[in-house]
Amino acid sequence: MAAVSGKIVQNIFVAQCCHQNRQFGAQYQRDRCAPNLRSLLPFQGRKLAWTGISSMHLRNLSKYQSGFVNQGNVYCNAAPSSTSLPSLEKVDFLKLQNGSDIRGVAVAGVEGEPVTLTEPVTEAIAAAFAAWLLEKKKADGSRQLRVSIGHDSRISAQKLQEAVSLGIASAGLEVVQYGLASTPAMFNSTLTEGEQFLCPADGSIMITASHLPYNRNGFKFFTNAGGLGKADIKDILERAASIYSNFAVQDLVNSERKASVSIKRVDYMALYTSYLVEAVRRAAGNIERPLEGFHIVVDAGNGAGGFFAEKVLEPLGAITTGSQFLEPDGLFPNHIPNPEDKEAMKAITQAVLANQADLGIIFDTDVDRSAAVDSTGRELNRNRLIALMSAIVLEEHPGTTIVTDSVTSDGLTTFIEKKLGGKHRRFKRGYKNVIDEAIRLNSVGEESHLAIETSGHGALKENHWLDDGAYLMVKLLNKLASARASGIGGGSKVLTDLVEDLQEPAVAVELRLKIDKSHEDLKGGSFREYGEAVLKLLENLTDSDPKLQKAPVNYEGVRASGFGGWFLLRLSLHDPVLPLNIEAPNHDDAVKLGLAVLAAVKEFPALDSSALDKFVQSS
Repeated sequence: MAAVSGKIVQNIFVAQCCHQNRQFGAQYQRDRCAPNLRSLLPFQGRKLAWTGISSMHLRNLSKYQSGFVNQGNVYCNAAPSSTSLPSLEKVDFLKLQNGSDIRGVAVAGVEGEPVTLTEPVTEAIAAAFAAWLLEKKKADGSRQLRVSIGHDSRISAQKLQEAVSLGIASAGLEVVQYGLASTPAMFNSTLTEGEQFLCPADGSIMITASHLPYNRNGFKFFTNAGGLGKADIKDILERAASIYSNFAVQDLVNSERKASVSIKRVDYMALYTSYLVEAVRRAAGNIERPLEGFHIVVDAGNGAGGFFAEKVLEPLGAITTGSQFLEPDGLFPNHIPNPEDKEAMKAITQAVLANQADLGIIFDTDVDRSAAVDSTGRELNRNRLIALMSAIVLEEHPGTTIVTDSVTSDGLTTFIEKKLGGKHRRFKRGYKNVIDEAIRLNSVGEESHLAIETSGHGALKENHWLDDGAYLMVKLLNKLASARASGIGGGSKVLTDLVEDLQEPAVAVELRLKIDKSHEDLKGGSFREYGEAVLKLLENLTDSDPKLQKAPVNYEGVRASGFGGWFLLRLSLHDPVLPLNIEAPNHDDAVKLGLAVLAAVKEFPALDSSALDKFVQSS
């Protein structure tokens, strides 16, 4: 066995070996491009190698933080040695961060999108999460920490689950694989008490990239305190970079034995779905089949949400014929699994009308977002879904504050505050931002029970602030079931009646203005600085325009009202893009708002304003 280098005393080492069709370097990349993308190596066909670091070192991982680069990009390339893997490619780990998630390209084959989320990278990230978790839980060796792992339907899911499992097991933690699962279930596993399901987990990893194309994948991380934040993700990626640079191949037999005893498999989704079923039964006064006779169709978009029809609706008595795309298929052959996508919403609407259903439900890939369609084909998403959930929550908690993202309509504010008697706090984009703000408000004495984005992310205080698309739909089912138990009929009309007074704009558009990062006008500066300059000029022009009124309270970008509507120009959370939202009572007024924005953006040559130009010229 090769000696462990003195420079890598405190790191976790996850080793690889070339074993059963698995080669590194060019051969490794060729294997990833194999025509049969669903051909997966069995777990026992892999070999895990470990450097034999002591448990004391594992429990003292915080010491190696001092070696991290805390600013700029973290590049890693394993140095050639007798113990390191000679052909690992250079990786910029920080580029894998997407807010509070990690995302990358996991499948080759799309031109211009090289694979960045390789199996070695994945193992390093998993080992880094183990290190982070050991530190946060202050593990003292008295018990083995446990991590649950689940995935959505993506074609790279099995390979990444294997790599994650090896990374976690190599750190001496117990691994519990759930297989196909939803993101909300993974968080829930950190809260569940029940050793028969190996719960609670100390940490949880969901392998998903939400609605992104088939070649992408990524990770979401949870503890019982909720989802990890941006700072935590950056910390983990910096740790991963250090680990990745020191991969070694040693003691294969012992390490494989260690992995095999550390990994267990549990059908946690059976427990999670029973929890949803019981929630509806309770709302109906403990009736066994409170949805008897209701016809509800589900569109899972070939993601992970197909369970909802058979495991939730049918035990409650609902008819689910006409449900579609329930089978997991990571190529997403029918439509993007995304409640914001027009084609996806068209598909569930057609299914409702064709089957004369009472209600339609649609989920995104990993089931943390959802939307609905009523019996007439009216979409209950974006502002309408927020209004509906607000009506339900404010019945239960009068006067509470509803926290939303920044692009919600003025009509929604009027509905929440004037019609429902609640408070509306319009905050920043990003589901984690919205949830964290609701949590903060409660901590300072302002009651808030709902945090929800126009994207379909919705979290309730009663559900541990988990953005759970399935639970959001359960709240709608609760309303149907409780109305029937009270002798009120009418199917989904019970729901749509709740939002009949919502004022909706005749025109609502979102235009994306891209910043060309290579344009000479940036003069070496960052796209974020450039975008902020655009917003500053727009703010100044808005202040001087008597026809516009800047929003008195605004947490993101520049928002102003005028011409019977409003606009919001903001800088994207992650991309070199300035999204522009405009809502107005008619197209001409929407154009006037667009012209007000155009006056500012035309001063910046690196900003592609063609979408806005086209819009204002369409009058």
